[in-house]
Amino acid sequence: MALSAHDGARPVADLHPDSDRTAPVTFVLAGGCFWCLDAVYRITRGVTSVVSGYTGGAPGRPSYYEVCSGTTGHAEAVAVTFDPSVVPADVILDLFFTGHDPTTLNRQNYDVGTQYRSAMFWADEEQRELFAQSIARTQPLWLDPIVTTLEPLGTFWEAEPEHQDFYAEQPWNGYCQVIINPKLAKVRKRYSAWLTA
Repeated sequence: MALSAHDGARPVADLHPDSDRTAPVTFVLAGGCFWCLDAVYRITRGVTSVVSGYTGGAPGRPSYYEVCSGTTGHAEAVAVTFDPSVVPADVILDLFFTGHDPTTLNRQNYDVGTQYRSAMFWADEEQRELFAQSIARTQPLWLDPIVTTLEPLGTFWEAEPEHQDFYAEQPWNGYCQVIINPKLAKVRKRYSAWLTA
């Protein structure tokens, strides 16, 4: 997934899955602050790339501060690329629903606004159907209705360098200690066989 040299956008074609199920697949998922899902997927076996970024908003490259203002319509999201011969798509999606609360509308913990919505950005009809099935499969595990939206994937803008692999770079950060560590503990408890750390 090479960046466009001039604007930092990831070409949509690069985010579409190939029909060959042994080829790498990329899902673009939003579940609150992207630092959380980034941390989860970076320790998942078979994941070859995790990129934090922005999608689902107005045209034009947004900055972190513009997205945080809630005025651009973008969601903080991750583009997670994985090898389906190592880790099944269902595990990637189950980790998504474990790594955030999909029943809170436009909110995760103290992060509030549409930029923190729970959303799955589908690249084609196959992904849309797979994502819809994962919501239906997961709903019985939650008392409240899942509010995760299914949205067509548009431009995915890579976030600034300081937002990539944030947890590993700043494990002492208060947000990492208070918000991310409990999510990682939950993931480790339920999915240890699929994790590298």
